[in-house]
Amino acid sequence: MQTQRCLLVARAAVLVTVGVVACDGSSVGEREALPDFVTTRVVDGVYQFRFGQHNTVFVETDDGVVAFDPLSTEAAGYYVDEIRRLVPDARLAAIVYSHRDADHATGAGVLREAFGADIPIVAHQNAAGPITAAADPDLPPPDSTFTDSLTLGHGPRRITLYYLGPSHSDDMVVALLPGQRLVFAVDFVSNDGLGYRDLASFHFPGEFDAIERLLALPFDRVVFGHGPSGDRAAIERQLRYYRDLEAAVQDGIERGLSEDSVVAVTLLPEYRDWRGYEAWRALNVRGMYRALRGG
Repeated sequence: MQTQRCLLVARAAVLVTVGVVACDGSSVGEREALPDFVTTRVVDGVYQFRFGQHNTVFVETDDGVVAFDPLSTEAAGYYVDEIRRLVPDARLAAIVYSHRDADHATGAGVLREAFGADIPIVAHQNAAGPITAAADPDLPPPDSTFTDSLTLGHGPRRITLYYLGPSHSDDMVVALLPGQRLVFAVDFVSNDGLGYRDLASFHFPGEFDAIERLLALPFDRVVFGHGPSGDRAAIERQLRYYRDLEAAVQDGIERGLSEDSVVAVTLLPEYRDWRGYEAWRALNVRGMYRALRGG
């Protein structure tokens, strides 16, 4: 099985100590928990870094290491340590934002401080304006953008970045490693998980088109922005979920049901075991109802 070939290379356990007494005898209460992170070798030269509930990847290419989403300023410090530990004397060739959301893109400055202030940040062109306007020092704007596709590096671990159209956002980048038949895809797809809350940032019907374009790429394995990695079948299941959600909500609308009534009858029991079902099933229904009703 593919998961048996993954090599666990580092992990920080969560540690909480209650009632700590400082050296001067004063009580300092509960010690802050160490962050929970793990780095996994996906294939040779390709590593997944998980920090809490977020995943990113870094790749050794012939031109240097390409580091995707730094996640946060805190995560980025550990990210730097892992890159240096696993790729000694690494030269960072580029930082790539999958999209502009702060919980994935924040922290590039930490990588630049460690590896060089001139390291280019790459993103889709739709990310540049909003990031620049936000003027967040922890989320520097990209230096290089593209519209449809861009290839980084060369040789067996080259990376091609694709914009598949609006999905979870209007600037979502998917990374394909054709030599490894591997993709890194964030937020608009997951491994047996519902969409985020009420799908407020999702673009329908663009989401369907983006998933179908993803399925047209030559890959067998997927690293997601959240949750466990998966395969092509996981992407097919995700598309089926959104199609089933759309069909069920459309049926309720055609029957003249209110939003609350559609939420009550759209249970989608075949997805009961998916991540987020209990918390987000009703919210997903509301989001689709609003999308189909034009907002």
